[in-house]
Amino acid sequence: MEYDPIKRKLGVVFNQSPTLRKLFYKLLDILLLRSWHIRKELKTWEKTVSGEQKILDAGSGFGQYDFYMASRNSNWQIIGLDIKEEQIADCNEFFSMINLKNANFKFGDLTKLNEVDYYNMVLCVDVMEHIEEDELVFRNFHRSLKDGGMLLVSTPSDKGGSDVHHHDHSHNADGSHSFIDEHVRDGYGIDEISDKMKRAGFTKTKVYYQYGWPGKLAWKLSMKYPIIMLNASYFFFIILPFYYLITFPFVLILNWLDVIKKHKTGTGVVAIAWK
Repeated sequence: MEYDPIKRKLGVVFNQSPTLRKLFYKLLDILLLRSWHIRKELKTWEKTVSGEQKILDAGSGFGQYDFYMASRNSNWQIIGLDIKEEQIADCNEFFSMINLKNANFKFGDLTKLNEVDYYNMVLCVDVMEHIEEDELVFRNFHRSLKDGGMLLVSTPSDKGGSDVHHHDHSHNADGSHSFIDEHVRDGYGIDEISDKMKRAGFTKTKVYYQYGWPGKLAWKLSMKYPIIMLNASYFFFIILPFYYLITFPFVLILNWLDVIKKHKTGTGVVAIAWK
């Protein structure tokens, strides 16, 4: 099962007006647990900086985090890089339409990133698991950051992130397709990603699990089951609001628990490194 067909379906619905697009971002912020963890770390980082900040969103996708950051602080200049031209054009058009001028989007291959001492922070969400040459990309991130700059990564762990299993990237144990077919690796162990960041030149790292037991349950309720339904038929767009009406309170509580608890294991990793 792949995300892209669902993204296109959702795009048709939520791109009908800027208000609907903003609502879509808000729903993603609430439903996606990784967004809770990312926003928590961004708020922590925000307290350590002042004035103009240059931020790279490495793999900007829909522009969800760019909208959050650009709206939060007009002194933050955000560049969103992606390899999908249609998403770049879509984000540039939307941000221009709502007159949010401190975020711009362009095509970029992270293995060829060549800025030097330019960014104050690099954000990379759900990208590293797709890149074979991950250590090259970590070195590129390190080179692109100013001294004291921070890299913030969210990625699946090697504990079964997004229902991916070690024995096969495309099928689960029961013979069904994995939820994510596009990954080049199942995920990262805490020591593995920390070591790779340090080999890239980062002097300090902080890595912890996300998607512990509360997060795994929340993810199934808020994302996995709805996307399975949407992949099956457009009809489920009608049912979806009623589904979320029932599950929404439980998802909120589970996401909150995942953020406040420390997890011995989890299907996701938050990895932070400083230059």
